[in-house]
Amino acid sequence: MAREIILDTETTGLDPRAGHRLIELACVELDDLIPTGRSFHRYVDPERDIDVEAERVHGLSAAFLRGKPKFADPEVMDAFLAFVEGATLVAHNAAFDRDFINVELERAGRAGFAPTRWVDTLALAQQRFPGMYNSLDALCKRFKVSLAEREKHGALVDARLLANVYLELRGGRERALDLQSTGSVRAAAVAKVAYGARPRPLAPRATDDERAAHARFVLGTLSEAALWLQPQWLGETT
Repeated sequence: MAREIILDTETTGLDPRAGHRLIELACVELDDLIPTGRSFHRYVDPERDIDVEAERVHGLSAAFLRGKPKFADPEVMDAFLAFVEGATLVAHNAAFDRDFINVELERAGRAGFAPTRWVDTLALAQQRFPGMYNSLDALCKRFKVSLAEREKHGALVDARLLANVYLELRGGRERALDLQSTGSVRAAAVAKVAYGARPRPLAPRATDDERAAHARFVLGTLSEAALWLQPQWLGETT
């Protein structure tokens, strides 16, 4: 498997083409579907106001963001591009995050990300659970991913939650271990236990009379229907 980046954003509104801006960007790294412990997180000054409904969802105000770096600043854009270089990008309703990031990149004179580079977990969930409610919250509850640390929508918290959901959608969290831990999670993987051959066979527990009764039952009742009397079970060839 290739390196993958689970990504989430928070924004001033819903439409980047109408002038809305990105205000928070967070990423969590997976390698071969195993969390590495590496993450990226930045708050961004949007240089504009924030829609009331959007602020109600994420709790980020223009006053809090004022003075934070701009997206085009190297500590945001260049650091982000370096973090995601060569990786597949994974997001929930990926078109939303992709459009906002691409508009910000275009503003700074950089090329955006092609749709083929993205994996949309909403589309994966809709294939697996057609006709069901497949929001991130709904999927967390369905997969029993804890929402305890989440008071409001936040890009880093949501990226961590989505990483757990993505691992479930890809086949189960037994590979995930703990996304909250720091350092390399791969080093904490549990080694497989190897079992050697039994030193001597177990003694038979059936008595001679019981084995004789079983043989009479097979020959008298099952007769040719007994599979273990067929040539392929007796080691014979036809």
